[in-house]
Amino acid sequence: MGPFLLEAAIKSAVLVMLLLTGFAYLTLAERKLVADFQARIGPNRAGPYGLLQPLADAVKLFFKEDFVPAYADRVLFVLAPLITLAPAIMIFAVIPFGPELTLLGYRTRLQLTDVNVGVLYIVAVTSISVYGVTLAGWASNNKYALLGGIRAAAQMISYELAMGLAIVSVVLTAGTLQVSGIVEFQRGGWLIFYQPLAAVIFFLTGLAEIKRAPFDLVEAEQELTAGYLTEYSSMKFALFFMAEYVKMIGFSALMATFFLGGYLGPFVDLYPALGVVYFTLKVILLLFLLIWIRATLPRIRYDQLMGLGWKVLLPLALANVMGTAVVIALIG
Repeated sequence: MGPFLLEAAIKSAVLVMLLLTGFAYLTLAERKLVADFQARIGPNRAGPYGLLQPLADAVKLFFKEDFVPAYADRVLFVLAPLITLAPAIMIFAVIPFGPELTLLGYRTRLQLTDVNVGVLYIVAVTSISVYGVTLAGWASNNKYALLGGIRAAAQMISYELAMGLAIVSVVLTAGTLQVSGIVEFQRGGWLIFYQPLAAVIFFLTGLAEIKRAPFDLVEAEQELTAGYLTEYSSMKFALFFMAEYVKMIGFSALMATFFLGGYLGPFVDLYPALGVVYFTLKVILLLFLLIWIRATLPRIRYDQLMGLGWKVLLPLALANVMGTAVVIALIG
């Protein structure tokens, strides 16, 4: 194995390990924070301060009965959770977690790969995950699951357009499709100050993309029992659960990268390791915001979701792209 492949393998292994650990304790953090917001106790029995609760949940899910509906499409039923999880992890391949630094005498960049069309890669990968949810609903042979899958497809179509246009505004401003280039452009100021409307649109569409409250229409228990998850149990359910929280981390990482300067911060050039600290803090703050929103806002109606996407966010995103292009043309 060559040095490049060895480095990529080590980075990939570390990244997956961090994501799995982060997913587990993000579930615990959400349960504890929501309990605090709602004046409840929250999990505190498994281990000191409830710190072993993710392990207890994993053991419980592993030993639960794993069943497949009698008339389900068994192949797609099993593949759907994997199709949902894989893109959630693949997003991190092009996200820079820090600048170049020296580890044990070896110079490396804290990024799995720095392709010159990284933004296109992100847009393509984020569009794939909806297939897993839609296939899960269809393969379950359950009308509530099917409705949840159809909702996921409609929701993605409605919000992917506005999200893509928000990213186009970022690309126009930074002048590059390279994710590291977008971060380096923000040495002169975070893009959230240059593109505040694009930041708001990206945040709202991201909430819909990862199906978080108040846009969690695809698993509305009052209407659809549990939506596309209705027939899933045991580790298949756990994979969907994992995908949701990995997507939360991925969305927060993208938001920090595109609009909050990524790993940039005071003294990063002198102490490159600080870049990882700044990036992690930004992601944690965004995750806290996502959890706060879930604990605060009620689920909106489906027609309101569609109306917001097509009638409000899409026209605003189009206008923002046009305005950005005009300003750049005039300045250039």
